[in-house]
Amino acid sequence: MSRSHSSGRPAGPDAASEPGVHPAPSDRATGEYALRGDYHRTLDPDWDYRPTYLAKLDWVRRYLDRLPPATRVLDAGCGEGVLVDAYATRLDIVGIDVHYESARVRRAGLEAIPFEAGAFRSVLCLDVLEHLSYDAQRLALTELARVLHPDGDLVVSVPNLAHLQSRCHFLLAGRLIRTASEHKHPGDRPAAEYIRLFANAGFSVVERHGIFPTVPVLTALVRRHPVRLAWLHAWLTRLLPIPGWCFLNLFVLRRPPRRRLASPTSDD
Repeated sequence: MSRSHSSGRPAGPDAASEPGVHPAPSDRATGEYALRGDYHRTLDPDWDYRPTYLAKLDWVRRYLDRLPPATRVLDAGCGEGVLVDAYATRLDIVGIDVHYESARVRRAGLEAIPFEAGAFRSVLCLDVLEHLSYDAQRLALTELARVLHPDGDLVVSVPNLAHLQSRCHFLLAGRLIRTASEHKHPGDRPAAEYIRLFANAGFSVVERHGIFPTVPVLTALVRRHPVRLAWLHAWLTRLLPIPGWCFLNLFVLRRPPRRRLASPTSDD
């Protein structure tokens, strides 16, 4: 994809006056949030990632809706905290982000998460790992595992470097298509590499879902008209939900239960 999930043109000048839009105070935001404000709250209609972003949010909302009330949840790398704000009255949810701070979002990175071990029954890490270097990804997963309750879920979404259009490009040109520039996505990987990374961090994949199989030609049309052809984006995902072909992969990860040592027996 030519632009990352954080790319696209900024929202229009009237965005700040729209309901539900909360521009970030300049002293509480850095990076793109300092430049563009709370741009995930008012989506640019020309953003080529828009239908994939909305489909991801829809899936995550369904996941969160199934959690028991007051479940403790961490949204790690949450940006402006769209989900944190949406579920604040139902779940015990908090967010962290290295570039943002608010009443419900603490400024912190994934390599040093400021919470105690086993603090959360569910941890979200949505479209974050690709923004980290390969070494930082390993550190982040170690920290995510640390703050996750032993019986909890880690929900991860990542762009898949080896989506279908990228594979076709490899056959023709000998290289995969980056999901964004190296500056934006220094940790870009094929989904299969992420699965190995998860395993090395002690996680098992219990669910895997794909969003937006990148069928050549059709993919270019959807990217060019993300609002008008959102129906085509949804139709492709329903028709060809093969995660390895999809631009975005969603994973639910768990750590295998620890084996208990057998009780010593007596000869008496």
